Amino acid sequence: MEAMIRLRMGVNDAHYAGDLVDGARILKLFGDVATELLIRHDGDEGVLFTYDSVKFTAPVYAGDYIEAVGRLTEVGNTSRKMEFEARKVITASKNAKFDSAAEVLPEPLIVCQARGVCVVKAEKQRKLAEK
Repeated sequence: MEAMIRLRMGVNDAHYAGDLVDGARILKLFGDVATELLIRHDGDEGVLFTYDSVKFTAPVYAGDYIEAVGRLTEVGNTSRKMEFEARKVITASKNAKFDSAAEVLPEPLIVCQARGVCVVKAEKQRKLAEK
């Protein structure tokens, strides 16, 4: 099972000089993807319990379009292991002459990868209870 969201990073997401977006913003996207996966699988939001690994591989700036993808890799009684990847698909132009220009990247650029575990209490697993 897989889920994906895509959105534009705005100036309100920029946290550092040069309009650099805080890595925590990418992790928030992963949390949203995890929530969708849990709702689709269990009928409940569950909770993100831990990240096993997080690796930031490229910067993200205000104006960039990011797609965050997550997939279930293992399902236990209450635990749900997931893998996440965030990719930059459009980047804002840094050319002052064309301040509103943007470039579609020929290939998505991986900006972050992570693995995590979510938990859905057994009594909250409505999808299983309905079967």
